[in-house]
Amino acid sequence: MNISNRKRVQSDLVNDKIPFKEMMVITGDGEKLGVMSKADALSEASKLNLDLLVVSPNSDPVVARLLDYGKHKYEQQKRQREQKKNQVVQELKATRLSPVIDIGDFNTKVKQATGWLKDGNKVKVDMRFRGRQITRQAVGREIMNDFLEAIKEYGEPTNRPKIEGYTMSVVINPKK
Repeated sequence: MNISNRKRVQSDLVNDKIPFKEMMVITGDGEKLGVMSKADALSEASKLNLDLLVVSPNSDPVVARLLDYGKHKYEQQKRQREQKKNQVVQELKATRLSPVIDIGDFNTKVKQATGWLKDGNKVKVDMRFRGRQITRQAVGREIMNDFLEAIKEYGEPTNRPKIEGYTMSVVINPKK
């Protein structure tokens, strides 16, 4: 089998599923047993009551290890679960303000965004200008600045609020 075909081979090549004729065989401790044919390597594995797993299919010769495949698979899954558990997923939460927002609604939006930032999520704040409100951007910018001031303890904006069409928006990152 040439090298270009080897790259398409699955990663879990075990025992009889190994398509290679010759391979470098190593023990679980890393001791080299030498280059063997597939039949010799499988007989060696069965003597030791172990499995033969290809660990490096792209090398020349292919490297196979003698190990307990069930235990190896379990340890792999355990490591993956541990990595997934320690992984922090950061979401982008969105809230929308208006240039004519009332103080009660404003405080509710601030409290909601503060909670999201405490949880470690990013917050995108949009201010929608409707109809002729676009001519009063100063009022909208003032409300947006008040919002940023209210949550500055928990997060900081990535950049200044930008106006794109009828929407002013800013993304806020949580403070570490």
